[in-house]
Amino acid sequence: MNPRERQKRQGDPKYATWVWPWSRMTAFRRVKEVLDAAGIAEGPHRCPKGLRHGYGVHAISSGVPLNTLSELMGHASLEVTAIYTNAMGAEKRAIVARMWE
Repeated sequence: MNPRERQKRQGDPKYATWVWPWSRMTAFRRVKEVLDAAGIAEGPHRCPKGLRHGYGVHAISSGVPLNTLSELMGHASLEVTAIYTNAMGAEKRAIVARMWE
């Protein structure tokens, strides 16, 4: 019997609050399976945190209001969510180029 099953059988109250009956490593493996299936290339973005950050950047780029994104991502403050508003790379160059049009 694995430790998770043992905790469940012993009525561990912590187990009752888990979203899935998986360990952290099992969840990470599942995310990697999805990344493989989606054909996402190797790089620093190819991880759960990278997907989350990509979601935030895409939402801001698509015009989702900061307060709405903050709520969707479960952030305690807008300052935490505001990190996704920092323009980078080609996007930053495009913004600067618009100033000089």
